[in-house]
Amino acid sequence: MPEERTGVVTLRGNPVTLVGAEIKTGQKAPAFTAIDNSLQPVKLGDSGGKVLILSSVPSLDTPVCDTETRRFNQEASQLAGAEIWTISADLPFAQKRWCAATGVTAVKTLSDYRDHSFGQTYGVQIKDGPLGGLNARAVFVVDKTGTVRHVEYVKDITQEPDYEAALKAAKQAV
Repeated sequence: MPEERTGVVTLRGNPVTLVGAEIKTGQKAPAFTAIDNSLQPVKLGDSGGKVLILSSVPSLDTPVCDTETRRFNQEASQLAGAEIWTISADLPFAQKRWCAATGVTAVKTLSDYRDHSFGQTYGVQIKDGPLGGLNARAVFVVDKTGTVRHVEYVKDITQEPDYEAALKAAKQAV
């Protein structure tokens, strides 16, 4: 049974329960598998030795997730040697539609709908409430050696992450 943590993050001030252990800076990034927009599995090891920004969002079809993913898409061009992967429980078809509608091409969107491998492994899967089964908002930076260099579990799911801190960690890791 995966660990459960309550009070780490909130939804409009109300505590939610997250499933999975907390990820900490300095630890090895746990392996996970998610599904890309072509329905192909993508694993952490598929990064090809690049620095990764892993952006966990509840759903691309919500205003804050939309804003966050568009912002990371704009920043991606200034991150040579790094990739940004946005991971949600949205179906791959919905992610593909959203990317086409918004012109997001520099961020790789990955779906965690199938087995919640990312959500549970990175401790962001929401257990209950209106967002039960979705992933909480969080950002992880993983360096070329697979070590976690930055972690932010966004305190309230309705808020944006600290972009500058994540981007700084990624640039230092490149």
